[in-house]
Amino acid sequence: MSELINNAQKRRELLKHMIKQIHGGEAPEAVKQQLLRLMGEVPYADVIMVEQELMAEGMPREEILKFCDLHSQALRGVITRSTVKEVPPGHPVHTFRQENRALEWEILQIREAAEDLKKMSDDADVTELFFRIKDRFHRLLDVEKHYLRKENLLFPYLEKHGITGPSTVMWGKHDEARALMKNALEALDAVKPGVQAGEARAVLSLAVEPVLEALEEMILKEEEILFPMALDALEEEEWAEIYRQSPELGFCLVDPEAEWEPGEKRREEKRRETEEDRIHLPTGSFTREELEAILNTIPFDITFVDRDDTVRYFSHGKERIFARNRAILGRKVQRCHPPSSVAVVERILRDFRSGREDHAAFWINMKGRFIHIEYFALRNEKGDYLGTLEVSQDLTEKRKLQGEQRLLNYVRKEKEHVVERE
Repeated sequence: MSELINNAQKRRELLKHMIKQIHGGEAPEAVKQQLLRLMGEVPYADVIMVEQELMAEGMPREEILKFCDLHSQALRGVITRSTVKEVPPGHPVHTFRQENRALEWEILQIREAAEDLKKMSDDADVTELFFRIKDRFHRLLDVEKHYLRKENLLFPYLEKHGITGPSTVMWGKHDEARALMKNALEALDAVKPGVQAGEARAVLSLAVEPVLEALEEMILKEEEILFPMALDALEEEEWAEIYRQSPELGFCLVDPEAEWEPGEKRREEKRRETEEDRIHLPTGSFTREELEAILNTIPFDITFVDRDDTVRYFSHGKERIFARNRAILGRKVQRCHPPSSVAVVERILRDFRSGREDHAAFWINMKGRFIHIEYFALRNEKGDYLGTLEVSQDLTEKRKLQGEQRLLNYVRKEKEHVVERE
């Protein structure tokens, strides 16, 4: 048996067999006992490699997602952290872990309040306690920033190292947690003052507890698999980019106090301080500084995806509609969308590439704003497909316009303003 344990390939085959047992209906606890008996501890890298191999062999992503939490149950306490690298305060992984501790604290507070509810009679008025729990739950919604930094900063670098399992599986689990949180919010908001303990317990059990369990499962996956593996795979300059861009997406429940200064950070900044070359086009020219200012000033967001479906550019104005950061550059556009919308994105790109379509438009209401989103096929003079341009605009204020506002009106107002000052 020691030969099997020490042989990495055989160990992974054994792990794969046991995961298939779970998918076949075997109880996770029984599989866990087999793991403990035969392997002792499972290196975190093996878990990632086996999941990727299963998907490569044809196991659907939906099937992996369906049983992902069962995998975690079976592997809880079995995955070894003995070789996990240490990181200093301020490092992106240190911040992720701080956020997890803050999330765990909020979860604990909700669970303790839920225990208090169990001690009360069904008809007891628990309005004050229930709304304290609701306030705690609202704090948990800050996990969105945690997930966005993983999706938009960490996952792209893992993919560059050939590690695609976490971004495929975890993004799907993020979306499941988001759906659970949305349902829980609706259930909590439906409860009115005067709520009784029986109703409160039902809401917590049916709507809130599934969210707490989803968050805890993701914390386990991060701590035991994602972070150790990422620390092994990524270079210091890549962590430096994640660190530099993290504030753009925000932090979850904590504000990192320590600053992290990677050795490569300043050298990378100096490398970028190159002399500006003038960019010449058929109808004029710009310096790089001028062109960047123009693209970041136009009143809409643009993102360019090349003919190979790779993100190559996005504008970076003061008020962005959708989160973007430089980690998406060089990333396949399909991986920049949640799994639920990838099929539609691929259909649009297919139609553009074939010449069947040149334009697709959508509009949504988002946080009280009217957002218009358009995709344009880019072609050269011969009609060859060059890529796709995404243009997003916030049209909320423009939809309210009436009458006319002419250039002369601006001049007249300016003159009146000068007169008034005199």
